[in-house]
Amino acid sequence: MKVLWTDSAVAQLQAVHDYLAQTSPDYALRIVDRLTRRSIQIAVFPNSGRMVPEFERNEIREVIEGRYRIIYLLEPEQVQVLAVIHGARDLRP
Repeated sequence: MKVLWTDSAVAQLQAVHDYLAQTSPDYALRIVDRLTRRSIQIAVFPNSGRMVPEFERNEIREVIEGRYRIIYLLEPEQVQVLAVIHGARDLRP
């Protein structure tokens, strides 16, 4: 299955990198690599992520990588990565 990253998710990934790179550029690159490699899992096993508790919709799922949540939308022909956020963040309004 094809995995597309939204502009918002790419910007969030860049923000993660920029924040971590302030203290360790190498660590920042490793974390971004780990986060982007999860796209492979999502592509092969799109239902492997859990339903996002804040949304309670089966088609909005997430996988956890370290301290980060990768939130994605299941569609018939593709998966869209919607967000990359820190695990401590609550999405409820």
